[in-house]
Amino acid sequence: MRFGRRSKKRGGRKERLAMRAAKPLIDPCPPGQPGGRYRPLDETDLCRIFQTALDLLSSLGMGEVPARLRADLIAAGASSGSGDRLCFPERLVEAAIASAAKSFTFHGRDEQRSIVVGADRVYFGTGGAAVQTLDMETGLYRPSTLADLHNFTRLQDVLQNVSWFTRCCVATDVPDNFDLDVNTVYALLKNTTKPVATSFTLPEHVSPIVEMLDVAAGGSGQFAKQPFLKAHISPVISPLRYGEDAVGVVYECIRHQIPMTCITAAQAGATAPATLAGFLAQSLAETLASLVMVHAICPGFPMIFSNWPLVVDLRTGAFSGGGGETALLNAASAQLTNWLGLPSGVACSMTDAKAVDAQAGVEKGITSLAAALAGGNLIYESSGMTASLLGASFEAFVLDDEMHSLTYRTLRGIEVTEKSLAFETIRDAVLGEGHFLGCENTYQAMERDYFYPALADRDEPRTWAQNGARDAWGRARERAMDILNSHHPVYLEKDEDRYIRDRFKIL
Repeated sequence: MRFGRRSKKRGGRKERLAMRAAKPLIDPCPPGQPGGRYRPLDETDLCRIFQTALDLLSSLGMGEVPARLRADLIAAGASSGSGDRLCFPERLVEAAIASAAKSFTFHGRDEQRSIVVGADRVYFGTGGAAVQTLDMETGLYRPSTLADLHNFTRLQDVLQNVSWFTRCCVATDVPDNFDLDVNTVYALLKNTTKPVATSFTLPEHVSPIVEMLDVAAGGSGQFAKQPFLKAHISPVISPLRYGEDAVGVVYECIRHQIPMTCITAAQAGATAPATLAGFLAQSLAETLASLVMVHAICPGFPMIFSNWPLVVDLRTGAFSGGGGETALLNAASAQLTNWLGLPSGVACSMTDAKAVDAQAGVEKGITSLAAALAGGNLIYESSGMTASLLGASFEAFVLDDEMHSLTYRTLRGIEVTEKSLAFETIRDAVLGEGHFLGCENTYQAMERDYFYPALADRDEPRTWAQNGARDAWGRARERAMDILNSHHPVYLEKDEDRYIRDRFKIL
């Protein structure tokens, strides 16, 4: 066989590999690929679950409705139910769905990093409130710190497949709730220009933090023009009641033009039925209650319909984020939301494993792929989370980023065209050299259709042993350390940083 022409035309193999590793000519699996081909529910299933959700809202309704919200809901068409409960007739729910924002831009401070949420686009991001961090030096868990949050934010800033960043850990060394909220947002502003998200402990924390966001946006009132931060709020407490503080945060976010992810996080067998169909019906009803709330306050305000089915191990009551039920329920949740035409948010890749090991790989891969194939627009918790959401790992962040590339390549599918069917290429190989190694069609497909992992090992065993017999965790640790040692962004101007530090207690 002759391969000389290939080398003369394209340069040496090592040169080509180095160029490809530095920057692929064509990204074969960029974020935002279309999902929706996996449909665990048929049309009849969808209709029955939706109708049960409507029945729950119209007959049982919602309890513990704060006075201000009660007035707005009644004005929108809700009616009094049993006790202090408020019921939502079908026409009110359907009006909320009809007027809801179906798609919107989730801005980054760098507009090149903005994403459009909705339709069939799939993006992986983060979430969570891990109180422990897997230490890269000891390999053991310790309480998460504010320094960890800064480091996680710096790390993900260079990871292509983390399309937005929500704080993944809680700074347990910042005990004051206001200082915690302020310093969390500061870490996001300083270390990334991607779209970001946070939580507000109390409604009165929103206005001061918007002042900080305005500083980063260029002046008073500038943040509201292109909001680059959204709020994660859980205004509904399962089963079927509102949470007063969270509802107050909703009002404040709407007042300040902060888009919202309204999260329902029921747990099967604990705060929702153990049967999967019953769980989906209740969870859908509760997330619809969030949508009706937003509709009553400000119709069409941007809200991610985040129906997050969570599972507990019914033998012990422990939260379980990595099982097949999690994969199935979140895929079904994404399908239901997309069927309603709403921007969908689900939570996957929440491994129960404590180490970054085979269990972590299996659970993360299965659950995140199922959610993506089902068309979840925003897939939360999908990067870096371990230990059933109690932990966050730097190594897991970089491994998950590579895993997402594989998922995006799967979603991209197979382009069937006259050229890709390659009839002439097959003919030439059959009648010529008998292989495809040196032909132009192979060169083009190599750059366009194939993803080449940086962390996954594809060497044969002898080469692997000669290179130190490293495992994926070790390679990921080296990559994470390299990023943290070299990437020190400062995305706040000196005068902006000075103003924020003078105004707030930045730790």
